[in-house]
Amino acid sequence: MSLWFMLALMTAVAVFAVLWPLGRQVKRGPAASETVVYQDQLAEVTRDADSGLIGPVEAEAARIEISRRLLAAATSEEGGTLAVSKSWRRAVSIVALAGLPLLAAGLYLQIGSPWLPDFPFAARQQMKPQDASIERLIARVQEILEKNPKDGRGWSVLAPVLLKLGRVDEAVPAFRNALAYNAETAGRHADLGEALTVAANGVVTAEAKAEFDRALVLDPNESKARYFTGVALEQDGQPAKAADIWRGMLEKAPADAPWRSLVQEALARVSGNRPPALSADQMSMAKGMDAAGRSAMIESMVERLADRLKTNKDDVEGWLRLVRAYMVLGEKDKANAARDDARQAVSGNSEHLRQLNDGLKGLGIDG
Repeated sequence: MSLWFMLALMTAVAVFAVLWPLGRQVKRGPAASETVVYQDQLAEVTRDADSGLIGPVEAEAARIEISRRLLAAATSEEGGTLAVSKSWRRAVSIVALAGLPLLAAGLYLQIGSPWLPDFPFAARQQMKPQDASIERLIARVQEILEKNPKDGRGWSVLAPVLLKLGRVDEAVPAFRNALAYNAETAGRHADLGEALTVAANGVVTAEAKAEFDRALVLDPNESKARYFTGVALEQDGQPAKAADIWRGMLEKAPADAPWRSLVQEALARVSGNRPPALSADQMSMAKGMDAAGRSAMIESMVERLADRLKTNKDDVEGWLRLVRAYMVLGEKDKANAARDDARQAVSGNSEHLRQLNDGLKGLGIDG
């Protein structure tokens, strides 16, 4: 507080010192005009001496006398009175001492971060980049939010990071706060609905569904809310309605929509018509087969893929293809077993495990 007081006092003194002259009005005395007259007389004496109208001795004597009078007039002028406008001085003082500091404080509270803890320059020099881990940054943001729990911007930054790290129990209240302390938007309702769904192991609960419904009221084209509305319909045993929603999304989606592949996976899942990825030669062979032949070929491919993954356990994409293949074949137990095997295989690599869980979530088998 002493630092803030000193800074405020210094600011007030500096501003007041600069603006003080604006509150003063100087009125010169009558001697102000005399100096001009004597200066003209000196110039006239110089001209007369140059033209020979007066001699050098007379000219010098005249200069001395006029200079004496000029000095006396200048001294009298400096002693002139100063008239001060009290009303103008008062207005200047109010603006300098109150208005400007209040305006500066208001702007700082609006766009600044006065609650941030101190971070000395020496500490910044000593800190290594690897020490600034995501966990430490999260802890730092949480400390800030404890001191300023209504910082909506802080909650908006923290919530998705917590969700991505799998800290769902912390992410859900963070999304609630982001919605409570920011303007209500479709995206914020959809984000909260997603967090509630993840917290329920992929099940779109009634509370999550309410958030998605609210998002669609605010924005009927909110992609996340539309996707999870389809998931809710699928879980309610209405895959055809879910497929209609997802087809509509794909029809209107731009080619580079980041969620396009996720929706395509979901649509393939409820349609039940997407086999494992085939090479060009395999697709050519499959065209000439009947349904039984194609099914046998797919089963053979799945078996080979499963055998390969026994030795190449870090192939996340391969595990996802295997799980998807079992789901297409209607072998739910094998799909669940493959999911468990995959998680065990990549458990030693956090990044691979994250990619696997994200892919399983897209397949709807992340329990």
